[in-house]
Amino acid sequence: MILVTVALAGLVAGVAGLSIALAAHNRVNLVVEECADVLRRQLQVAGGVVDNQALRDLAIVHYDALKEMSGRLSFSLAVINAAGDGVVVTSINGRTETRTYAKVVRDGRGIEALSPEEDQALRAARLGKGPVVRMSDPLPDFGSGTPSTTHA
Repeated sequence: MILVTVALAGLVAGVAGLSIALAAHNRVNLVVEECADVLRRQLQVAGGVVDNQALRDLAIVHYDALKEMSGRLSFSLAVINAAGDGVVVTSINGRTETRTYAKVVRDGRGIEALSPEEDQALRAARLGKGPVVRMSDPLPDFGSGTPSTTHA
């Protein structure tokens, strides 16, 4: 009886381990593919194929920022050049007011802290996945939205 229990526990652990390994393998493949896309885009810049300063990559994320409004009327728009410099513009729309923010981007990272929606728009722009992106679209995380020099 004990051997059967141990065998079943081993089988369950093996299946769980295999499932975790398969999920990790799929995630690694996705990240490698997306990083290769970024490298290809950077090689275009290095090869002189594109103008470094031209704003060329953009992405927009629509979402419901406020509970009182629905219909995804709020948005974050990232516009950057080949070097990753540019701006993220966000508009939060409510029933009685609208707020608009602009945040500077340097080297593919926000100088100020970015919201999750702003970060998603920026990552999509860096990868050339725009113009329309959803928050649920899987994109690699290039780190936090702020430069590493500002972390304490």
